[in-house]
Amino acid sequence: MTNKQSIGIFDSGVGGTTILKEILSILPHENILYYGDSKNSPYGQKNTQEIKDLCYKILDFFMEKNCKVVVIACNTATAAALESLKKRYPIPIIGVINAGVKEALKLTKNKNIAILATPFTVSSRAYIKELTKFSTNILISQEGCPEFSTMIEIGWEKFKNREELLKQHISKLSKEADTLILGCTHYPLIRKDIEKQFSGNIVDPAVETALELFNLLKFNNNLNNSDSSGDLNFFISGDKNSFKIIAEKFLGLKINNIYSI
Repeated sequence: MTNKQSIGIFDSGVGGTTILKEILSILPHENILYYGDSKNSPYGQKNTQEIKDLCYKILDFFMEKNCKVVVIACNTATAAALESLKKRYPIPIIGVINAGVKEALKLTKNKNIAILATPFTVSSRAYIKELTKFSTNILISQEGCPEFSTMIEIGWEKFKNREELLKQHISKLSKEADTLILGCTHYPLIRKDIEKQFSGNIVDPAVETALELFNLLKFNNNLNNSDSSGDLNFFISGDKNSFKIIAEKFLGLKINNIYSI
């Protein structure tokens, strides 16, 4: 393994760009391959084995590309497949759930935490399991949102009922919660609308995930020591033009190297 090898980042679509943005900020010299599996989105409405099989296919792709580390920029895939991926592949693999939990525990004052996520992530209880590892004195409420990932992939602004749907889902969370974890990497893309409905702390796991990646590479003496900006390539299984429009708007940069897969 050399420090010039790429970092692999994947999500069920455009949501993982919220993680990518922070990684680009912290690790500008790294070569990055981003895999957006929008053809199979949303992962949150699939079963565990279906999600694992999709993740295996993506990891096989990253192994062929000789990646040095992989970031699962998807809460649903983290909940369903992180442990099995770690056992199956020889390279380091990072998920996003642990990062969100640590940040939420830092921010909450009343130990009442809410989670907005996909139905799969909610039913997996992945956040509850992780939160209770650190504290048994936590009140947790969750709400699964089956519509949001697809709406964001298509274009959030296109849906006239978006604010009403968001209000309905957030109203089902505890009114006492002072901290909300965005338990899907798509959700930071609509953070401004979420902030209209929730006035407490909002946790986006992206920064903590990027820091975990930085620390891992530094610990393993595997940071890219180049002085130039790294290469950034996108591989999209679905409509790459739709992906490009949303990703460019969010990242604030022009995407040139985008490929159908």
